[in-house]
Amino acid sequence: MKGFFVTGTDTGVGKTTISCGLAAVLKEKKIDVGVFKPLLSGISRDHPESDTSLLKQMSQTSLSYEDITPFSFKEPLAPYVAGKLEGKVVDIEDVLYRWERIREIHEYFIVEGAGGISVPLGENFLVSDLIKALQLPIVIVARPNLGTVNHIFLTVQYAKSIGLKIAGIVINGISDHPDIAEKTNPKLIEELCDVPILGITPKLKEISKESVQNMVKDHIDVTLLINQMGVGR
Repeated sequence: MKGFFVTGTDTGVGKTTISCGLAAVLKEKKIDVGVFKPLLSGISRDHPESDTSLLKQMSQTSLSYEDITPFSFKEPLAPYVAGKLEGKVVDIEDVLYRWERIREIHEYFIVEGAGGISVPLGENFLVSDLIKALQLPIVIVARPNLGTVNHIFLTVQYAKSIGLKIAGIVINGISDHPDIAEKTNPKLIEELCDVPILGITPKLKEISKESVQNMVKDHIDVTLLINQMGVGR
């Protein structure tokens, strides 16, 4: 399977915004791309503001909400914890079974995780375990401000230690008037991590299909990602 897995240094860093924008840009380039966010917490998958709904809308996939997100939980917690509160435990085999049912429907896929790379999805089952099973390179989404270097470095080092391929880093949500930390972090991150920064994206004042798509087109090196996906090979 060709594509990539979008993870983050934390929750709320903009994984879904970046995933949606990338899906829309790839679609615009006539690339057959699907989306998969297997676990969702805190909102119904068919709610118009859910990650699932936004991914479906931006990718224009024919996959159903349940295809995109087969497991959803009510409480806004790590999926493993949220599932336990409902008496549900998802195993990695459950996720891979649902993945096998859809993986041939599109030529390429953007898969989005939940929170950071070490978030528990089930018993003895982390986001990183799913990435390894899917064998997709990762795009790491991070916030731009003070403290992000530590979070990115730890994420990168852990990913490398377990043999994950890193496509690059997106620093998301830089302010209109960046402070000294936001200005100096990108160069420091590249030096420390030896991983390319795919883009530095601005903080959007208005979230819409057009604004997100344009942000990705203008601020992320989509060509580098496409090359890593093996499009046309």
